[in-house]
Amino acid sequence: MDKTETPSGLDFSPELNMARYLQKISKYPILTPEEEFQLAKSYVASKDSKLACKLITSHLRFVVKVVSRYKGYGLPINEMIAEGNMGLLYAVNKFDPDKGFRFSTYALWWIKASVQKYILNSWSLVKIGTTTAQKRLFFNLRKIKNRLNLIEEKSLSMEMLSQIACSLEVSVQEVVDMNNRLISQDSSLNTSFNNSEDTRTEWQDFIIDKKPNQEEYMAHSENYAYRRKILHQALKCLDERERDILYCRHLCDKSTTLEDLSQKYKISKERVRQIEVKSIKKLQKEIKRIVA
Repeated sequence: MDKTETPSGLDFSPELNMARYLQKISKYPILTPEEEFQLAKSYVASKDSKLACKLITSHLRFVVKVVSRYKGYGLPINEMIAEGNMGLLYAVNKFDPDKGFRFSTYALWWIKASVQKYILNSWSLVKIGTTTAQKRLFFNLRKIKNRLNLIEEKSLSMEMLSQIACSLEVSVQEVVDMNNRLISQDSSLNTSFNNSEDTRTEWQDFIIDKKPNQEEYMAHSENYAYRRKILHQALKCLDERERDILYCRHLCDKSTTLEDLSQKYKISKERVRQIEVKSIKKLQKEIKRIVA
């Protein structure tokens, strides 16, 4: 059975009516340990999609139970269930009944991983965290605050911050940052904060545009043209070989190596380097003379 294939007659889409879905999955029987073991053994041997479907449908209520633990993140419950079901599909293809574990025990990790990935990607427009410690902090900080009746607290005492940081093996600053993320919400730059019907002001209207304006752009262009003119004039103080070496080393798109120039002029690399340094000094002196 392909890991993305859904059991016949089931709809995992976000548009699914939850009440109808819960009623539908309640009709699938829960397997006994013996039935589950034989079914899993047969599926491993045959890869028959009908066997996989029976194993999956018997655990759809288990997915709903796992997902119910993540209601506090404010995301659509039906979408989280759909993600949990995808984790269930992954678990079926990797489950080994001979290791002695129940399928629900093995599938729990895959279900939680799928749901948590969805939450991390959907809860905020800004990436929550990438390391294992940061993800653990995101999913456990709310639990800890809820257990200590601190869910509504916007700030935590230093003692509490230290305890949480120690228990989750992260720094105190990481706990502070994550707590600030959890108590705040993302806002759209298109949010209007002016109720006047005549004028509609959005937050994006107050963002400073750091790009140069037309006057600054023109001034920069004129300055660049002036410096280019001075450089071109100053290069006349160098002989042909000095100009070529300086151009090849500093003024072309891809710098030429000392080795290539030494072969071109049949001199040592050290001699090429000396000419390069001497040419730069002569050029700097000439530029100062011109602009003086």
